[in-house]
Amino acid sequence: MPAMTHRLRIFFALAAALLAALSVAHAQSWPQRPVRFIIPFGPGAGADIGARLFADRLTKRWGQTVVVENRPGADGIVAITAFVNANDDHTLLFAATGSFTVHPFQFEKLPYEPRDLNPIVRISNTILVVAVPASLKVGSLAELVALARAQPGKLNAALVPGTTELVFTGFLKSAGLDMAKIPYRDIVLAGTDLAEGRVQVMMASLALVQPHLQAGKVKLLAVTSPQRVSVISDVPSAVEAGYPALEIEGLVGMFGPRHMPAELRERIAADVRAVAAADPAIGERLAATGQVLNTGTPAQLAAAVDEQRARVAGLAHAIGMKPK
Repeated sequence: MPAMTHRLRIFFALAAALLAALSVAHAQSWPQRPVRFIIPFGPGAGADIGARLFADRLTKRWGQTVVVENRPGADGIVAITAFVNANDDHTLLFAATGSFTVHPFQFEKLPYEPRDLNPIVRISNTILVVAVPASLKVGSLAELVALARAQPGKLNAALVPGTTELVFTGFLKSAGLDMAKIPYRDIVLAGTDLAEGRVQVMMASLALVQPHLQAGKVKLLAVTSPQRVSVISDVPSAVEAGYPALEIEGLVGMFGPRHMPAELRERIAADVRAVAAADPAIGERLAATGQVLNTGTPAQLAAAVDEQRARVAGLAHAIGMKPK
């Protein structure tokens, strides 16, 4: 029996070493065919802009075409379902984490499990803003709150589904406000309604409202990051304006399927960092569209997602939401 146990130990050790070697070899030879980035938003959203920038550079680095596929709808579930069902290490999810960390509080049954989204690499922090139509003649968050209080239920709000919507709902509750939340299959379309005054407030990425801001049809009241941001330094933070309930940072990351090995995730993350470091235009383009380049390791993205999940749970508890 001791001899048999010794042989089994040797066998399992050799098997483990072989699997590790195969995993490393697979990571080194990947990709063998075109790669897909699935995005939960329509063209023009912050995650979409970042995905297209990296798809272009990574196509050259990998020698395989990287295709960006927009799958908006159902609060990010359409895209995540397509990603999970593909079950393919050449199909990656390129998403804002706020599009899914709130799902357990929104839906009773989900078509995926959290471990199906295997963290690969952070991409950027999206600058989120609170915006109103210029025609509304509101110049600050305090003025918006006063208007909403004077006209309960009369103002329409367009919100990015997910954590952003949860944060804004918490803000409404803390301020004692009543606004109608207008659902959009594709939040990009809400920008036009905001510019035309059909929606009175929108909390979304700067990239979504940027064209209307440049056209003079939209005014920014606050950024939701803890401090002001350099690209729009004249806009106060929500904390500075006196409404800390609106504080949230947008995080965009890349995710692989559940069984993607650590060696391959590290390889992809290293490639993302390499192209970002080699091409300053990526950071400049992201900054121009309201994002801050923020790459890292799989472990760093995993930690950031865990931190956001905890924040979401706290927010949900504060407004009386429970897991479905």
